[in-house]
Amino acid sequence: MRRPLTLVAAATAPLVLSLGAVPAQAAPPDASGTAVFTLDAEVQDGGQQVVSLTIDARVLGINPRSLSDDTFSVRATGTNPYPSLEGPVFGTFDDVEREVVDVRMEPGGRLVIDLEDGFGTPGAGTLAYALGPGRNVELDLAYTVTQEEPITARGDRSFTFASLEQGEVVDPEVDAFADGEANGLAYRLFTPRQGGERPLVVWLHGGGEGGWAGSYDNDLALQANRGALGFATAEAQQIFGGAYVLAPQALDFWLNDPARGYSEQLKGLIDEVVAENRIDTDRIYVVGASNGGYMTAQLVADYPDFFAADVPIAAVRLFGGDVMLTDDELDAMGGTPTWIVHAVNDPVVPFGPNGQYMAETVDGALLSAYPDVTYDGVTYDGHWSWIYVARNDPATDDGTRIWQWLADQEL
Repeated sequence: MRRPLTLVAAATAPLVLSLGAVPAQAAPPDASGTAVFTLDAEVQDGGQQVVSLTIDARVLGINPRSLSDDTFSVRATGTNPYPSLEGPVFGTFDDVEREVVDVRMEPGGRLVIDLEDGFGTPGAGTLAYALGPGRNVELDLAYTVTQEEPITARGDRSFTFASLEQGEVVDPEVDAFADGEANGLAYRLFTPRQGGERPLVVWLHGGGEGGWAGSYDNDLALQANRGALGFATAEAQQIFGGAYVLAPQALDFWLNDPARGYSEQLKGLIDEVVAENRIDTDRIYVVGASNGGYMTAQLVADYPDFFAADVPIAAVRLFGGDVMLTDDELDAMGGTPTWIVHAVNDPVVPFGPNGQYMAETVDGALLSAYPDVTYDGVTYDGHWSWIYVARNDPATDDGTRIWQWLADQEL
């Protein structure tokens, strides 16, 4: 049944190790003066970036006043780990200078080198995009840190590191999600601190985060954007009263559901996760973007009495001329509270035959139709409307934000 749209307010010569080598944690200098630094990463709206480097320097007793932005220089290389890939790989970089914006001491003796970061910052990213398979790939990163000026250590002595060696990439938000596998699919799971039965948010990634012939790495669903991570933030956890966040990974594309049976496979995975954790089965929500937006709607259509609410973002209904979600399937979603989010200028999944059509057909659906994807002063690709949901931006006319709305829904 078609109906009118409901619009909602919308050191010198240091040794350099690549990430392919055996990683090391941040470590204090050894007897030779060699120390190990971590790459401190953060998932931003445009994907994961290295935002700082950290050395455990407590044994040195460094005088913070001896540090300046010029104490260290940093250069970075990010190479494609799959040289046999056909087609271009966007986002690699070679020997890029990372601008040092601050060098400071944290409590406990951690020496931190803060780097310039933000959307479009050269050499900051941890991912590249391989056009051939249509996938994000984790770069092999090689960071070189050179100490340009001596520092003052305990006893007022001048100190220069003999070498600085690269260790692990550390991202506390990503690392908070445990690895798992169920029903033939890998997943990552965030567990809330609160005890008792808690709701579950299922995040379904986009096409670029799926597995492919060269790799099945379920880190990608957390690294490429803040879709899943948003629901694990302190703000979201407070709104939901604590929530599990589940991020499964497709073996290829969720859009291959007709051939692979992803809907049934995902339902089985969710059932296993529910059986193993204290999850409130009246408050299971599914949220997904692009490929995952399609899969969100497909799951709800196939299991209309299972989910308390769903949020399809930039969802694919029409793909290459093929109707992926029929009117009957959209009608079947009508019993489940649905909030559709889509940018009108989406260049990948056109708004009209996809988000708009779904909003007109799914009974009772809310729609946030943004003119473009601009957040915090940065304009992104129009397909990236998941940024709004990850930042709790969509709101109803009465000011109810999408996380609050979702948390209020139950069977």
